[in-house]
Amino acid sequence: MSALGGMHDVVAVLPHRADDMARLDIVSERGEPIVTVIGKYNHGKSRLLNELIGTSVFSVADRRETVKLAGSVHGGVRWLDAPGLDADVGTEDDRYALHAAWLHADIRLFVHAAKEGELDAKELALLAELHADGARSRRQTLFVLSQVDQLADDAELQKVRDAISAQCPDVALHAVSSTRYRKGVDEGKTLMLERSGMPSLRAEIDTALARVPEARAHEAAMLSGDMRDELARLLATLKQSLADSCALQRRQRMAFDEGLLRIIDKVSGDIESMLNALGVDHASVPDGARDAYAITAGKLERAHIQNAYSRACIEIDSFLAGQGVIGLPSEQQTVARALNNVMVVVMGVSVKFRKDLNRMFGTQAGRENMRREFTHYYERSADRQALAALIADSARAIEASEKAARVLDETA
Repeated sequence: MSALGGMHDVVAVLPHRADDMARLDIVSERGEPIVTVIGKYNHGKSRLLNELIGTSVFSVADRRETVKLAGSVHGGVRWLDAPGLDADVGTEDDRYALHAAWLHADIRLFVHAAKEGELDAKELALLAELHADGARSRRQTLFVLSQVDQLADDAELQKVRDAISAQCPDVALHAVSSTRYRKGVDEGKTLMLERSGMPSLRAEIDTALARVPEARAHEAAMLSGDMRDELARLLATLKQSLADSCALQRRQRMAFDEGLLRIIDKVSGDIESMLNALGVDHASVPDGARDAYAITAGKLERAHIQNAYSRACIEIDSFLAGQGVIGLPSEQQTVARALNNVMVVVMGVSVKFRKDLNRMFGTQAGRENMRREFTHYYERSADRQALAALIADSARAIEASEKAARVLDETA
């Protein structure tokens, strides 16, 4: 399949690889080789292209003409003219030019006007980056020293050559004059044609074009291989993170289950001991009207039972708070803040009779109900929800990364 067909799947996982995926689509398709001319504004790039392809396709003027990437197919080759570097103070043209150099280019013609002398810092940096990329991707960069006819003589040309060679010792210079070439063509002057340097440059370009299929195959393998390796590392990290999160989730749940069981057993034992120590069930005897302001055995026992219940709730609540189980989930909360508490919802507020204490703490069903309800709210707590979300996100990221890896395997 086309790399572009699955581009979004890969870029969704590796967003910083968007340009690499776009380039992979270009080199994976069997389209025309692409020659891109780059260089500073008014260095003769457009005219050079016109003479190379033998027709005036690209606009030529003293003022800025090329403001976006312009292209034309001739002789089975796509020729691209990029805006001049530094032509736009807002750097919009620079962005187009660099985009052309890095994305739309099998062969780069780096053009520098001879009249400017040595390269400036920006040109040097770009040229170094292009050659470093060429060593890695096998894309080719040819240095074109343009407009040599504007120099006084060959001695001045040699000075410029020497200055640039001192800056870039390993770069071969192709000195050309589009003006001489056009005059040689129009006037049929063979010597003028040769002195223009254009036939030699064109021969060099043809040699470079012959290497493009092999270079593209190498670049496609390199790009897809690099991204597959990155995805493999990412997948390993994601899977380890998922495994760690799941292990943490299990450990936390095990610790909670064990701790909750211990605290319920403990307070249930305390309640049972307290109930067994009581004699006559005074609490179940209702108070009469004459007992409204009196201290009765029933009132004392009910207060005793309520205190025991409160102590049990405090112990359970202390354990739950340590586990992050305090407030209710947002959808269960009410305007009464005091009621937005797990203990209140599960246990209630008040217990004053033996039968209620025994039902809650003295039976297996009661203890199991507490365990089930508290576990429910534990899983709905903020920390557990965040961990569950992290696990779900990791699982989705793994799925997306595996899909991206399949896309790259299909482009290989």
